[in-house]
Amino acid sequence: MNTNLSIRHLRAFTEVACCGSFTQAANRLHLTQSSLTATIKQLEQSVGLTLFDRTTRRVLLTLQGEQFRPVAEKLISDFDTAIGDLQAIAGQQQGQVAIAASPSTISRLLPPVIDDYRQQFPAIAISLRDDSAGQIEQRVLNNDVDFGIGANHSAHPELNYRPVLTDRYGVVVPDGHRFCEAESVEWQTLIGEELLFLSADTGIRAQLNQFRQAGQLQLSDQKAILEVSNPAGIAALIRQRIGISVLPALAASTESFKELVFIPLIEPEMRREICLVSRKGRSLSPAAATLLSYARQHFYTMRLPAHLESTDPQPLSDQD
Repeated sequence: MNTNLSIRHLRAFTEVACCGSFTQAANRLHLTQSSLTATIKQLEQSVGLTLFDRTTRRVLLTLQGEQFRPVAEKLISDFDTAIGDLQAIAGQQQGQVAIAASPSTISRLLPPVIDDYRQQFPAIAISLRDDSAGQIEQRVLNNDVDFGIGANHSAHPELNYRPVLTDRYGVVVPDGHRFCEAESVEWQTLIGEELLFLSADTGIRAQLNQFRQAGQLQLSDQKAILEVSNPAGIAALIRQRIGISVLPALAASTESFKELVFIPLIEPEMRREICLVSRKGRSLSPAAATLLSYARQHFYTMRLPAHLESTDPQPLSDQD
């Protein structure tokens, strides 16, 4: 039995059933009558049943044709709805985008990006999920989000990392600390200080460990008096004068740190890269691709927090 049928056969069937005439149906479908007749014949031969009784005056549905008609109409409706939905998504008239990023990125960098995008595409739903660098990568790998914004935590072979910003490391201290008047502080000066570190599962701590293992830093975290899982907790402890901490400038620019002082660290000057993280081989939806492009453009042109710099030389609407 030939089952090579298409939506064309269903449209032909329902139009003839509606008109009760091959001539009228052919006109409405913009077909020749012979072409329409051949299409109905293909359908009947494929299913092995006569669906229409032809008389000299009118074309009538057989019993089997009557039973098939509502099924065919629903199939056509579902098909048209599905195609319409795809076209709406392609035109960014509907859809959703999910992004994973650090809390500091969401609070300090993304609001103008989201505002600009929402003005152009108000029907697109946006989900922002704040996570650590490792969790951002995992969400992208699991397809929980369309893309992430964060540090290259593990150089995962299934992920693309496009650097867009560099973020300078510094020391964060409470007001009145002996470092407050300095324009910069040497890393070596921190030896012997009571340091607060983020926990080992965070991207910041992982990068500091990488710097140390590569021989770029002599600072050890073996004597860390406290470990905290998020920068906001670090800020509260610094404000209480329990210790000081090493953080990137973006993390230290959030509201939690407004009463604290950030001093850049030198000798060496250390930076982290902030990347757009996407999964290799996975195409972004039009909405996600456009929002990613908006992020690149804003990061390249917006006024960034101090000690944060754009590294993306081509903020265009590509989908690399």
